[in-house]
Amino acid sequence: MTRNAAPETLGDGEREVDPDESPTEGEDEGKGNGADGTRPRRARRLLTWFAAVLALLIVGTAGAGYLYYRQLNHNIKKDALNLGDTKVAQPTPNAAGQTPLNILLIGSDARDTEKNQQLGGARETFGSTPLADVQMLVHLSADRSNMSVVSMPRDTLLEIPKCTDPDDGTVYPASNGRTMTNQSLGHGGPGCTVATWQELTGIHIDHFVMVDFAGVVSMADAVGGVPVCVDANIHSRDSQGHGSGLKMEKGTHPVKGEQALQWLRTRYGFEDGSDLARAKAQHMYMNSLVRELRENATLSNPNKLRRLAEKATEALTVDPGLDTVKKLYDLSTELRKVEPKRITMTTMPNRYVGARVEPTEDAEQLFRLVRDDIALDGKDAEPVEAEEKAPSDPAADDADIAVQVRNGTRTDTLAAASGRTSTVVAALKEQGFTAATADTTSALSEKRTTVRYPSADLEGDARRVADALGVPASAVQRSTEVSGVTLVVGADWREGTTYEAPEEDNTTPESAQALNGADDKACMHVSPGFTW
Repeated sequence: MTRNAAPETLGDGEREVDPDESPTEGEDEGKGNGADGTRPRRARRLLTWFAAVLALLIVGTAGAGYLYYRQLNHNIKKDALNLGDTKVAQPTPNAAGQTPLNILLIGSDARDTEKNQQLGGARETFGSTPLADVQMLVHLSADRSNMSVVSMPRDTLLEIPKCTDPDDGTVYPASNGRTMTNQSLGHGGPGCTVATWQELTGIHIDHFVMVDFAGVVSMADAVGGVPVCVDANIHSRDSQGHGSGLKMEKGTHPVKGEQALQWLRTRYGFEDGSDLARAKAQHMYMNSLVRELRENATLSNPNKLRRLAEKATEALTVDPGLDTVKKLYDLSTELRKVEPKRITMTTMPNRYVGARVEPTEDAEQLFRLVRDDIALDGKDAEPVEAEEKAPSDPAADDADIAVQVRNGTRTDTLAAASGRTSTVVAALKEQGFTAATADTTSALSEKRTTVRYPSADLEGDARRVADALGVPASAVQRSTEVSGVTLVVGADWREGTTYEAPEEDNTTPESAQALNGADDKACMHVSPGFTW
């Protein structure tokens, strides 16, 4: 895949012309939340690309296109999954041997075709390095009962890790301090966006799907329109010509084609005119689309299914694990197991830093819930302890378990607690783990105490160590980053020899703005200045 030269940018890496608005919207549409009181651009076209992906995945249109199998496979572009050096361990299977599935959806603002350019606007950005302007993590639970979606604002400040372009071997150094997350795509491709997410969240990502502008309008037509609601007449256009141009009467109406794009882009006229309001409208659109795809009888039409599949595959770039119609169809089968009422849409909790945003403590709470496969709608079934799957290899005698102890008590505000490895090693030896040793080569930062093991034959040993210390089973993790059973003493155990598992709040933070997929009563509030 050919990489393009970087565009002219402002100091923070944004293009001079807002690539997320139609050419008629003007350059003022996305000013930051600085002293002038306006808010930064956030999560534009959040659902534009997600709509395209869901049209292929949720309804399984690939199955209707098998006569065109080779053509559709040829349409799909592919790229490496992870371009970073750090790998995140896969989650431990549940009692039934099931594991969750995490898919990163990336919306690229690429202007590499005439069609993309028409939809994206701004002639001077043609052929420029694309930005990952939309980033959404889709988490499918291990038991396939629920789905969680976490979107990240494009102007989130974070550190982009070192990434290596798989095409030409170019090494992109880690960012010097924090930068906007949407720039990760220009560091070798979508695999660097995946690496950036994993570094920030600690969530193992199984696949990515990247979609560009092309085909979105025709795909909205193919599904027959998506019902959306406004509580008053709206015309998204101010006296200076800013706005998406959306004009709609009060009530619920199906949008398709360019009107669907207008809905997804509208900021002027929705609630307070912020990107948060735009994201809310996009979440409503996605939930409505999912319901429509599951219920709309027009999708039984083979010709419509074929056109939908062709347009979707032409717009996709995926990792090698999803590079055929068959693989995408298999994924759609998994996704379709979740009813809309068990789908929860959220936005990463954040706070403003000048004109940009950064994750808050609530964001880490949200990430932990996803890591631990806890449903964001609060409707997880109680685990049945009796069904817990025994490790394939039982634990050795305590005296024969070689457990290495590392100090992970360092935090953003506190230095590592002194002497923790030796103290905990001594406590382990008192309990009979005489082969325990201290690793003092480095001080790590781990919020929670964990026990890690590299392979299935050591799972029993790892569980035994955790059980002896009172570390919960959820903190026992398989990891290729360790060579043997490894206890990482986290910031939740900075003193003493007895570990007390912290009480955990497993509720979704209010600041995540959760929206349930079955909520068909949601309606966007129209600002009085944009009604007619």
